[in-house]
Amino acid sequence: MARSVGFDRDRAFYPTVVMVVASYYVLFAVMGGTVQALILESSVMTVFIVSAIVGFRFNQWIVVAALVGHGICDCFHGFVITNDGMPQWWPAFCGAYDVCAGGCLAWLLTRAKADPLTDF
Repeated sequence: MARSVGFDRDRAFYPTVVMVVASYYVLFAVMGGTVQALILESSVMTVFIVSAIVGFRFNQWIVVAALVGHGICDCFHGFVITNDGMPQWWPAFCGAYDVCAGGCLAWLLTRAKADPLTDF
């Protein structure tokens, strides 16, 4: 939907998406009520926030890697961090979204090389 209405025309859109999807796990940790999960999820979120900022400032391909990397992390999340507030279906949903969003951004970046007027 974001692509169809033009929200992703600005280079800040996908880095913002990286930060938002990473923050959901922190929200789930708060909902689950465990301090250990909150600390672990906040640490992981920090890595993705830094990646989003660096990617925004210097190279959008870092944002692609962060999105796809977050999707891959979703596959292993339950084996690494116990987060009782997270719905069971969330990692599969989030992982699918992250990989698709990363693929969309990669496509836009590849296409942008042919169109110097794009903002990517």
